[in-house]
Amino acid sequence: MSRPIRRLPSLNALRAFWAAARHGSFVSAAEELHVTASAVSLQVRQLEDELGQKLFDRTPRGLSLTSDGAAILPGVSDAFARLQETLIDEQPGTDQQTLTVSVAPSFATKWLLPRLDRFCSRYPDFDVRVMATHELTDFGKENVDLAIRYGRGGYTGLASELLMRESVFPVCAPRLVESHADADAAHLLRTLPLLHDDSPDQDETCPDWKSWLKAAGILDIDTQRGSRFNQSIFVLEAAANGLGIALAKSSLVQQDLAGRRLVRLGHDDVPIEFAYFLVYPPERSKRPAINAFRNWIQDEIGAHNGDLKQAAVRNQGNLLATQS
Repeated sequence: MSRPIRRLPSLNALRAFWAAARHGSFVSAAEELHVTASAVSLQVRQLEDELGQKLFDRTPRGLSLTSDGAAILPGVSDAFARLQETLIDEQPGTDQQTLTVSVAPSFATKWLLPRLDRFCSRYPDFDVRVMATHELTDFGKENVDLAIRYGRGGYTGLASELLMRESVFPVCAPRLVESHADADAAHLLRTLPLLHDDSPDQDETCPDWKSWLKAAGILDIDTQRGSRFNQSIFVLEAAANGLGIALAKSSLVQQDLAGRRLVRLGHDDVPIEFAYFLVYPPERSKRPAINAFRNWIQDEIGAHNGDLKQAAVRNQGNLLATQS
């Protein structure tokens, strides 16, 4: 049972707890802190004694937080993040601050990175660190400021802001269309290989070829033929290189369509339930780095939506009407 404390615990003990919680190991925490594993273990033990709470379960597979440990970790993590901002990122004579963003690899490659130079120009005092991963960010354990998540929203304990919704349509290399000049889109879909996206971030609401073709009224197609890839960006690159037709998410192909690396087949967008959200702990909402990124990305989303409308008008003559 915990007991009230009259003073703050040792900063070193809290730092040892924070590192051990993030790594799930005294050994890994010791490497980060440049001390021995026994020193980290001792600091954590002293913190547990001072708080009157057991913070970790020690198992042969490593450390796991107890309910008491999990309860105090977010506050400890946020406190150290604030100390880092105050004493390291904003110390006199140092103008640069860091902003760490977690994002899916496909969205990072196809949407975020091509625009990131504009953020750096607008906010030159921030050094951006992009962590491309399919794993959900644990803000209590990871040194991440905010994340761009692809899902339904409503993340427990986190602030989430809708960035953009998605739609899906087929695309392929222009030369495939040019080599079948007299063929309509339905014929191309029946004739050319279909490229399949087996990536971990592929949501269950996104139509596969079977459901998309059924909705388009195009029948008698073997939806299993064609190559499969475990990353969305691989599917789009395969399509751009003429290997077949891909089902593309609108946010990921804007530049490829504008640059004529890909062309769209048909006019119909199939909307999906998942969307992109900006996610961060609510207690960080007033941090300059997060506010800067929020303002910038909302401006980019507005420009993105405007570009999509203009591209639809420009490319109207290049679209092939889907016929069953």
